[in-house]
Amino acid sequence: YTQRKPQPPRPDWMLKLPFIRDDQLTRCMRLRFQSLQQKNVRPQDGEKLLRPNEHVYRVDFIRQHNLRFLHWDIQMERPGKVTVTGTSQHWTPDLTHLMNRQLLEPVGIFWKKPGAKDVECNEADAQEFGERIAELAQIRKVMYFLLAFTDGLEPAQLKGSIVFKA
Repeated sequence: YTQRKPQPPRPDWMLKLPFIRDDQLTRCMRLRFQSLQQKNVRPQDGEKLLRPNEHVYRVDFIRQHNLRFLHWDIQMERPGKVTVTGTSQHWTPDLTHLMNRQLLEPVGIFWKKPGAKDVECNEADAQEFGERIAELAQIRKVMYFLLAFTDGLEPAQLKGSIVFKA
């Protein structure tokens, strides 16, 4: 009997799911904010309104079961910071309002310092957040996220994915 050496994971066992910017949903949420302002009406108690630096993104789970979170793949073309907040919201065509209680914790915070090559993050929170997403993937085909861009970073300067072992 000879013991086989462990093989490195094959690339086809990796599932890289990109963050997809949802401009239509972002626009709808901005219109909700404008509508409330124009009518001088307060938002519903606990309603989350989109700030100017926040955009809605989605991840489509082409596979939902037996996913194990491996890592985040976040690339920034320039220095800055992005905060990724998951939501438990299931948006329908009539766009039900997003409530603060539907925002998941922890959040993923990623940043790139001036002159740096690599993007940094709080490893513990990012790991816990990724594991939570893998759990939620079992019950959803799509998950929505709010990405808040700060310190000069814009949506066009970010590429992001979540990588799972499938």
